[in-house]
Amino acid sequence: MPLDHPATHLTGTVTDLQATGLAKSFGKARPVFEGLEFRIRRGECVALVGANGTGKSTLLRCCLGLITPDSGRVSLLDQDMVTIKGPARRALRARTGLVGQKHNLVPRLSVLSNVIHGLLGRHSGPRYWVQGLAPAAARTAAFAALDKVGLADLALRRADQLSGGQSQRVAIARALVGNPRFLVADEPCASLDPQAGEEVMALFISLVKREGVTVLFTSHNVQHALSYGDRILGLQGGRIAIDARARDVSAQDMARLYV
Repeated sequence: MPLDHPATHLTGTVTDLQATGLAKSFGKARPVFEGLEFRIRRGECVALVGANGTGKSTLLRCCLGLITPDSGRVSLLDQDMVTIKGPARRALRARTGLVGQKHNLVPRLSVLSNVIHGLLGRHSGPRYWVQGLAPAAARTAAFAALDKVGLADLALRRADQLSGGQSQRVAIARALVGNPRFLVADEPCASLDPQAGEEVMALFISLVKREGVTVLFTSHNVQHALSYGDRILGLQGGRIAIDARARDVSAQDMARLYV
């Protein structure tokens, strides 16, 4: 049975993401989740946790408008993700960012070119595909983003010559180069060894806090969720079992999500 954990909310701040009555299923299988209700306020860093198969990645995709829920509503940065279309959807995507488990860099291109790709939500065309053709403003922004993750000196190195930790730092720079208001990170350290994962997670959270970006991230690392999240959202049994400030959640509470 899901946990019976009282929700704890912040008050008096702008809401950047709100889900109301959200449900999603695939085919004739039982719903992945249903009746989900939560909101994330501007500047919060929220950890989404739960066992495999509880729908964390599906929920992230619903929140970003990548898939459509069966019922319910998602409002992201004051836009209805179910009805928004065309230029308005493209403009919204330019204000959001995604860091995935896979770094998804283009191996044969330079680090700088890969970071410039983060601007494709705002601009289109070949000038934003290869750094040699990019406008000066795009190159400057990409260099600045690389400097934030400590890799400005590797800007012209091919992406396939990077370590795993370096690749994830580049992926973070790519997500931040367009100055997003809302950022989703799906298991951002899953492919890294523990030491590199700790370093990258600490860097990632320090950067988004400094930039004032609202963040929703998933993690199977309980300590990462408790240490880096302002709030914990715990999924279990198709509903939200925990919605509380991280400081009010114990490791034992988290462990009960996985039984």
